[in-house]
Amino acid sequence: MVVDFGNVITAMITPFKEDGSVNYDVAQKLAAHLTENGTDTFVICGTTGESPSMTWDEEYQLFKCILQAVSGKAKVIAGCGSNSTKEAVAATQEAAKIGVHGSLQVVPYYNKPPQSGLYRHFQAIAEAVPELPLLLYNVPGRTGQNLQPQTVARLAETENIIGIKESTGNIDQASEMRRFTSQEFQIYSGDDYMTLPLLSIGAKGIVSVASHLVGLQLQQMIQAFKDGKVQAARDIHLKLFPLFKVLFSTANPIPVKTALRLQGWDVGSTRLPLYEPESDLTQQIEKVLEELDLTKV
Repeated sequence: MVVDFGNVITAMITPFKEDGSVNYDVAQKLAAHLTENGTDTFVICGTTGESPSMTWDEEYQLFKCILQAVSGKAKVIAGCGSNSTKEAVAATQEAAKIGVHGSLQVVPYYNKPPQSGLYRHFQAIAEAVPELPLLLYNVPGRTGQNLQPQTVARLAETENIIGIKESTGNIDQASEMRRFTSQEFQIYSGDDYMTLPLLSIGAKGIVSVASHLVGLQLQQMIQAFKDGKVQAARDIHLKLFPLFKVLFSTANPIPVKTALRLQGWDVGSTRLPLYEPESDLTQQIEKVLEELDLTKV
């Protein structure tokens, strides 16, 4: 299955109103804005989208809204992962009916399945939606379990498992994964600060948080690297590095939502148990935005 989700995939935040309900209007406006500023594809209701505190009905409605907002301009990947295989299958089937272009499938969290269980979990989802491209998502810092390169290689043989969001921060593991898989299998960095290092071992691009603010610059960095302009790519990486770090100075998406509010976006707060940043962190975020001339949209 040949699918091109582009170089920059934005893991989009979910805006909320003051009463805590999803602000679908702002979500559509933000998505439309991001398509004009470097985003090729969206991940909706992933970690950054606060999926753990959203209902499935809210997520399905958000998939529909973003598809409508970016129709013909960008693709939409639905976050449908769960630590219950049955639930993940059902959610992915529903997302496929809605018409999304792909689905992000996180490693099952908390219950710590063995590698054989992880393999069967992702295989069951892939078999349930054979026409839908799936992107694996390995983030052991959140899930408590690591999807090993050998398991990824086995899964990569499945027709509609087309790539992985690699969020271990481990260049050794990413290198092993690249060795064990074909070049058609797409590796995306799951951390903005790791994009350039992973490009050097054959990654395609980034599933980004920073692209809410610097999507065009990320596109420039990736394209420069692919064009052999390594120094230009490095210069962009180093310029943006303080932003990459401050956006993960506490639990994502608290910092990026704060940054968007500082720019004037009415994205609201996070849902509990996530909470507002301390005032000193807000000041740090504001300082980085000012240094990069990002205080206004």
